[in-house]
Amino acid sequence: MQRLFQLQEQLLALTPMEIVRQCASNINWDSQLLAIRGPKGVGKSTIIRQYINLHYTKGDKTVLYCSMDTNYFVEHSILDLVEHFYRQGGKHLFLDEVHKYPNWSREIKEIYDYYPDLRVVLSGSSLLCLMQGDTDLSRRCVNYDIQGLSFREYLCFYEHIDLPVCPIEELTTNPHPFIAQIYKQCKPLAYFDNYLRYGYFPYFKNNPIEYYALVSNVVRYIIEEELPRICKVELANTRKIRALMNIIASSEPYEVDITRMSIQSGLQRPTILAYLKYLSDARLIIPLYSDLANVKKLQKPDKIYIEDSNILFALTSRPVKEGTLRETFAINHLSVGHNVEYGKQHGDFVVDGKYTFEVGGASKNFKQIADIPNSFILADDIDYPYGNKLPLWLIGFLY
Repeated sequence: MQRLFQLQEQLLALTPMEIVRQCASNINWDSQLLAIRGPKGVGKSTIIRQYINLHYTKGDKTVLYCSMDTNYFVEHSILDLVEHFYRQGGKHLFLDEVHKYPNWSREIKEIYDYYPDLRVVLSGSSLLCLMQGDTDLSRRCVNYDIQGLSFREYLCFYEHIDLPVCPIEELTTNPHPFIAQIYKQCKPLAYFDNYLRYGYFPYFKNNPIEYYALVSNVVRYIIEEELPRICKVELANTRKIRALMNIIASSEPYEVDITRMSIQSGLQRPTILAYLKYLSDARLIIPLYSDLANVKKLQKPDKIYIEDSNILFALTSRPVKEGTLRETFAINHLSVGHNVEYGKQHGDFVVDGKYTFEVGGASKNFKQIADIPNSFILADDIDYPYGNKLPLWLIGFLY
């Protein structure tokens, strides 16, 4: 165990502390059992190690961070670790990449039941569905999902422009004071295109070729490693799933035709629907339904979007169309903390059953959403609101 404490000190010393994401403050770190989930590369491990640096002194043996892919767990179980850690006064245990440990849920349940004063934080893939383990942890564990960087966070990370979150209520009722606050520090349109291309994952180093290779590797890792291990997807089908992702990335958002997708991917209809669910859980795509309240298991979505615009650019070999890019950005930000439905003939998105949004360019008119209460246009290439026409970049401050 001493070796684990040494590794922890090395990792904590290398953890950048200049910027701590606001989402870290929304996590109840005092929960007896919590899981921090998110796709590879969004910064889960960094958020955890930053928390330890901020709340524990160097050399404190009451806290322990360890990754489940270290050699220690080749010969030792989680239960072995907890027994020794707890007897030595351990109080807060952080287990990173827990989905890489076989039968993790059984041991975590036992730890929850027999060590009630030990706080345990799990970190893992977005596919870390706690209902999928051998033991039901859903009633015991609090889940937090970590997104990639919002446009607001991108400005903070890469341009050192620190601005607050703008709730959707303020955005739709009185955005002018908030926008005035933004323009005191920057002109957002000057940075927006770079964000759409390179801003979602927090590891861009001014090398777009390398960045897209890293993003593609994240997608490949999820499909080829995590889906077979966590969702029991047949290895032989991972190539077809990658083809399915490329089909979605190369198409404009459209009303889904499963028959067409079956022909293009070589997968049967029930298999496609199951795989779309896995890709959604893995935060690689966003399926959109017209009636969330009545969605049935493995129901065909009305529309499908790639999770974010950076993945869209990384996967497609064709020029990304402006309409697809705008809608991908919009659904990515609107879906964080809100329920989003397909508006069909009346707008692109209906949010929380209250707000209707139509996405377009600066000249977009209100024809499709005329006479609909609380309806708005999210328009690209504009700086300020004009009535209910809002700048598209503004929803980049929702989180």
